[in-house]
Amino acid sequence: MILAAGRGERMRPLTDSLPKPLLPVNDKPLIVHHLERLAAVGISDIVINHAWLGDHLEAALGDGSQYDVAIQYSREDTALETAGGIAHALPLLGEQPFLVINGDVWCDWDPLQAVSVVNRLHDSPTQAWLLMVDNPQHHPQGDFGLDAQGYLSPRQEGEPALTYAGIGVFHPSLFRSIADGQPAPLAPLLRMAMGTRSVEGYHYTGNWTDVGTPERLSELDRKLRGTC
Repeated sequence: MILAAGRGERMRPLTDSLPKPLLPVNDKPLIVHHLERLAAVGISDIVINHAWLGDHLEAALGDGSQYDVAIQYSREDTALETAGGIAHALPLLGEQPFLVINGDVWCDWDPLQAVSVVNRLHDSPTQAWLLMVDNPQHHPQGDFGLDAQGYLSPRQEGEPALTYAGIGVFHPSLFRSIADGQPAPLAPLLRMAMGTRSVEGYHYTGNWTDVGTPERLSELDRKLRGTC
């Protein structure tokens, strides 16, 4: 699943007429970088949720065949936040663990690694596996702590923490308490699951960008063009 329902307030005015995942980076929409990376490793069944200007996404991407993938759309009348959007899409995602990618990040992590994680979560008490990265300048405090056994925990004051990359593998059971159409953030669900050591993490040290502002969008564009 690729999350693409956000309004992109910090990206305005760029997102006044275009959903954030369609903003161009190195001459192609940001979301297309995800589609091509997924298709390259054989991950072809993709669900994309949308709310703000969702018709633009469907018009640009279609059924996904031009990118060698098959896209289904989970439409939201109003954005349901991360957990609410995933819960709303569960009928399309099925009963097995699945990979989720934020539509407004760029990362060179190999999504083929998600296949082994999905297989392991089938018969495991683990409900989520999160890709974690070093804290960027705009988020120095991080999100969660990662212990030596690979389990995540809520961030504690004064303790080292990492930032959630917006890429993870989730078991559907994590979202069963959310009523369809109910807005719900992801972090409280994760913190609750961390209390039973049901959330694992992996520290990725490759290239990652949270494309949350026009400045970071321009910086990523220059980087991918090799001009910075």
